[in-house]
Amino acid sequence: SVPFLVRLFPVVLTKFVFLNFLAFPFFVDLRRPELLLNNTVSLYLTTEPGVTVGIWHTVPGSRGAEAQGKDQGWYEEALADAHPVIIYLHGNGGTR
Repeated sequence: SVPFLVRLFPVVLTKFVFLNFLAFPFFVDLRRPELLLNNTVSLYLTTEPGVTVGIWHTVPGSRGAEAQGKDQGWYEEALADAHPVIIYLHGNGGTR
């Protein structure tokens, strides 16, 4: 019966393959990464009108001491300095 159900409802298969309806780790607010990860802050970029992308900005360990206790403005300024930026695209898990 499983092949028959997959044939009738292909959307169900994609949900179970990618499991993008689950947020792992459970019961963690991923909008506040500073509670989980050192030197990390959540930012939002407007790429075009009506489209906003949420990002995490994590500074490298070499700048960790400098980042301690800084506010979101400091992280935004750190994005504009001469250091390279690495963009990691995690996929379609529904969380950052």
